[in-house]
Amino acid sequence: MLQLLYTAIFSEMLLILTLVFKTPLRKLVIISLDRVKRGRGPIVVSTVGATLVVVLSSSLYSMAKIQQRILEAGILNPTDQVLMSNHMLEASLMGFLLFLSLMIDRLHHYIRELRLLRKAMEAIKKQSRSFEDGKNGNTEELKALTEEIATLKSKIKTLESECEAKGHEAKSLETEVEAHKKQSEGFLMEYDRLLEDNQSLRSQLQALDSSLQSS
Repeated sequence: MLQLLYTAIFSEMLLILTLVFKTPLRKLVIISLDRVKRGRGPIVVSTVGATLVVVLSSSLYSMAKIQQRILEAGILNPTDQVLMSNHMLEASLMGFLLFLSLMIDRLHHYIRELRLLRKAMEAIKKQSRSFEDGKNGNTEELKALTEEIATLKSKIKTLESECEAKGHEAKSLETEVEAHKKQSEGFLMEYDRLLEDNQSLRSQLQALDSSLQSS
């Protein structure tokens, strides 16, 4: 019984050291504990723990009976002394074994929680990186759009200046057309006057011819 308890205690102590320090065996131990906690594993562990509690209660009850017998007799027998020390040692080892089992369970639970938190933190970091990359891409797109808008504005300004120049040219052409129109009107008036003069001169010539013929 004592050899079995010592073996179990040293095994649990080695398991705790494996869980505490980051070694290549740690992952294997965690995987094996995960498998133990699935299926019928918790039932087996609970059964073993309940058995240890019952045996511990039996040892404590035997110690209480021996103590009562010693108090009633007033004399400590060597047999009672050996039984008392044996039961006390077994009870101490079983209590320590249960404590180590609880410690292993809590360590495994906290390690799993820590792994889940690390995975969640990595996922959040990846999301933040992707968001930052998207933001950088959006800033580059915004820069390109602003540059394109600036080029378009400069093109619009040049077109406006060209339109203004064309408008000034059109106005100057209109003034030239008006001047040519006025000049052509003057030429037409002069032509009409010359026609009238020519007509009057013809009439005068005809009058002279007729007078000469009559004389």
